[in-house]
Order: sequence, then C-alpha cells, then structure tokens
Amino acid sequence: MSIRPFRDIKRRVTRVIQVGKVKIGGDNPISVQSMTNTLTKNAKDTLKQINSISEVGGDIVRVSCPDEESTFALKEITKHSAIPIVADIHFHYKRAIEAAENGADCLRINPGNIGEKEKIAEVISAAKNNNCSIRIGVNSGSLEKDILEKYKEPCPEALVESAIRNIKILEDLNFFNFKISVKSSDVFLSVKAYKELSKVTDYPLHLGITEAGSFIPGSIKSSIGLGNLLMEGIGDTIRISLSDDPVEEIKVGNEILKSLNLRNRGVKIISCPSCARQGFQVIDTVKILEEKLSHIKTPITLSIIGCVVNGPGEAAQTDIGITGGGKDSSMLYLKGIQTEKLDNQDIISKVVNLVEKKASEIEKQKK
Repeated sequence: MSIRPFRDIKRRVTRVIQVGKVKIGGDNPISVQSMTNTLTKNAKDTLKQINSISEVGGDIVRVSCPDEESTFALKEITKHSAIPIVADIHFHYKRAIEAAENGADCLRINPGNIGEKEKIAEVISAAKNNNCSIRIGVNSGSLEKDILEKYKEPCPEALVESAIRNIKILEDLNFFNFKISVKSSDVFLSVKAYKELSKVTDYPLHLGITEAGSFIPGSIKSSIGLGNLLMEGIGDTIRISLSDDPVEEIKVGNEILKSLNLRNRGVKIISCPSCARQGFQVIDTVKILEEKLSHIKTPITLSIIGCVVNGPGEAAQTDIGITGGGKDSSMLYLKGIQTEKLDNQDIISKVVNLVEKKASEIEKQKK
C-alpha cells in the first residue's frame, strides 16, 4: 500500500544522457550520488567506501583525481565498482584524459577552467572515444575571472552565464552527452540559479547545495534547497554535500526523494515524536528498526505510532502499522486492518519478520 500524493510532481522534460549503466534525464528515476573521501590512489579503501555507498542506495559515485596516481587507480576501481564512477577533475586536462582512458563513466569538469580550446578538444575527444559523459560543474566559489568581475560577486546571473558559456564550448565540439550543475553554499542563490538555468536549457541538471556543512545543518539546507527545486519538477540527479560519512549523504538524498514520492526504495517509516501517551518507547523502537531493516530495498510503508490518537489513521495508510494500545501491549495492523494484539517486547522481532516476509513476497511477484 502506498500513500497517495496530494499533488503529483510534473518533472521538467530534459534530454537523456548515459552515465555508465545509469540513464539521467527524461522520465528516468532521479539518481542519488555521493563522493568518496578516501585517497583515490588507494584503490582498496576507495572501493570499500564505494561498496558502502552502493549498499545504501547510491546510484553514482564521484572520486577525486588530483594526480596521475589517482587517475591510474581508476582502472582497478572501475573494474570492481558496482556503480558508475565520475572522475572529479580540476584544471589539469591530462587528468581528464587519463580518467576517461582508465574507465571513468563521467568527467566532472568546468571546461572554462581546463585551458586553451585545444586542450578542451583533447578532453572531449577522449570522452567520445571512451563513451564517457561529462558534468559541467559551475560553482559560486570558482567562477571565471571575467564573469566575477562583471557581476562583482557570485549571483544567479553569474552562475547561469558561466553555465551557458560552458555549454557552448561542448556543443561547438559536437559533444552533447552532458549534465550541468550550478552550485552554491547559499540556498537562495542556488535555487534561483537552477530555476533560471532550467528556463534556457534542456540538458539534465545535477542538483546540490555545495559545502552545506555538518550532518544536521547540511541536511536541512539541502532539504530546503533541493526540495524547493524538486517540487517544481527541476532536477535529474542529486548530491547532498555533508561534512560527514558519504553513506549519510545517500541516506539523506533518498529520504528527500521518498518524502516527495519521487523514489520508492526500502522501508518508509512514519513515526510519531512520542509523548506521555505512548504505550511503548517509540524513539528507541524506530532507531532499532531503521538499523534492522536497512537491508530491505523493496518499497514498503511502516507506521510506528505510540498511541491511538493518530495510530489507526496512519496504519490505514501503510502496509504494516503498530499502534500503542496500553502499558504492555500494542495493536498490529496489516493493510489498515487490525489483526492482533502484541506484547510490546515482541514489537521489533514481529515487525522485522513481517517486513522481510512482505519484501520477499513482492520480489517473487516481480519475477
């Protein structure tokens, strides 16, 4: 049972590009990305982190390539990665060429910062020859000197002008397999820039609030900024930039998409904040269930409500529901129907078993 959205989001129509096995744009699912913070030249550690990112629902991962050792490590990394690899390149065009030749599925570059047209042409040639897409990464912290002088400070107009300039560079080289981002650490600046850019181009957009901060403030800033854009149908792929474990970026990104009914992956838990009426410890129960159900990828809705005030109503909207019914017992609901009374000590084991069983049944029906 899925919750019917109050309003369906009509996504902006964009071109479709390919990042490895993942299609971006059009009516394809919005992908969630992160970036490793290991030394890329240490392929073993980088792959370990990539696997962790993939396991929690990451679709694409970016790795920094500041030197030759890093770009050559891509040969090993891309061979064993379960998800497409984006090579993060700044300034040095040879690193971009090496990354493309060593298996990168996408290059994150700002063509205007690569150098002369001849160097840019060599990078594009390498991308074409190796079936490698590109992300034009415009950032308020690294705008071209003349654009910054023109506008005096980073602003939406400056970001959009830089993006359009870089788009033309690639189009003039007959290259169209790219997406674009216009990131800033300022929510208002980012939102305005993306909205203005969406009016003048149909290339897919990669959303992000760059350098958003630590877990709580960064998650809030990203949710406000990206949520604003996604609700307007803008955005084809997202990254939550946190000063935290990259795995947390994926979790937050997936939750943003799930909250807007733009993605259905894993267990969607609806839970109350708890109060004196709760019949069991809601907060502790939810934390344990989140951990024990993190391996479930099948879309399932679960409500955990501490008392009967909202419990039965929420249970009517979810696949499985628990409502606190008293000091020692709670009520179990399946598809909105009350089925049995549970001892509160059995809630976690019962819910885990039911979710795993339902996920198995759903997956069998798909085959």
